[in-house]
Amino acid sequence: MKLNATRIWLCGCFGFLVLSTSALGQTRLTVGYGAVSADQLVLWVAKDIGVFAKNQIDAQLVFFVGGALSVTAMVSGDTPMIQASGPGVVSASLAGAEAVYVAGGIVSLDYQLMTQPQIKTPAQLKGGQIAIARFGGAADFVARFMLAKLGLDPLKDVTIVQVGTTPDRLTALETKRVQATVLVPPVTYMAQKKGFYLMADAATHGLAYQHQGAVTTRKYLREHPDVVRNFVKSYIESVHRMKTDREGGIKILAKHLRTDDREILEKTFDNSITENKLPQKQYPTLEGIKTILDQLALKDPKARAAKPQDFVDARFVEEFDKSGFIDGLYRRAKR
Repeated sequence: MKLNATRIWLCGCFGFLVLSTSALGQTRLTVGYGAVSADQLVLWVAKDIGVFAKNQIDAQLVFFVGGALSVTAMVSGDTPMIQASGPGVVSASLAGAEAVYVAGGIVSLDYQLMTQPQIKTPAQLKGGQIAIARFGGAADFVARFMLAKLGLDPLKDVTIVQVGTTPDRLTALETKRVQATVLVPPVTYMAQKKGFYLMADAATHGLAYQHQGAVTTRKYLREHPDVVRNFVKSYIESVHRMKTDREGGIKILAKHLRTDDREILEKTFDNSITENKLPQKQYPTLEGIKTILDQLALKDPKARAAKPQDFVDARFVEEFDKSGFIDGLYRRAKR
């Protein structure tokens, strides 16, 4: 009887929790991301200041070591929404996953090619090893892009090696396992403080690139359009908050990056919110997806026949744009 009473009590408590969640009108949504960097700020801000909750989403943010794992989890349905970079998303779609960007997030690259202190010319890099996260990812793409801009052949003049996350790549540089690597803020600024040399900056080349944006599958979008709509709205509102509340954004960045270095935090945050990188109107960049398709087409025939529009569904961004919702956010902020 005691056991049955306990079961009834537990069921009653569980029922109360379910009803409470239902009363709040929130949908529990697992959201994956694949890096600990300022590129994830849109998600962190939306979660931490309650933007997701305001828009009826109980968001559970899940970190995956690498964007490829987050894409796999999305395709399997474990994390219906993810924030991910273009190469993995486009490759998955070409393989039949039907992944689409519903918000652009970051639409350019801010990777920097960092070298050992004594290596200051492209010629000195010849024969060296360059660390990336994984083959086919954003770091791999941008490393080959910058090496080519420097007049080096990525296939002949250097050896590109998989090392892992951004902190892992900095460690490889510090321990002299590699001669160079590609990094993103704030780790770039940390590397400079340690004396490593900034040889090339992707941002200076004005490279259009679909980087960390909001992604789901067409199946999930068909079955849960209201959830995706609320997610996109949260995304847009989070971008607005980042652009209009510098101090609040820096505090959230400090929390997630676990650093109190004010100089690095300010540089990183200010770099994160520039309009060319993180636009107010969160359309995915078709030109940036074309950049990725052009690179993939060198090895994948399917990429040659694909169009950038195949990987985008911007219906909700367009809705919030045409209704005046986005412009209204920034008009109110100026008052």
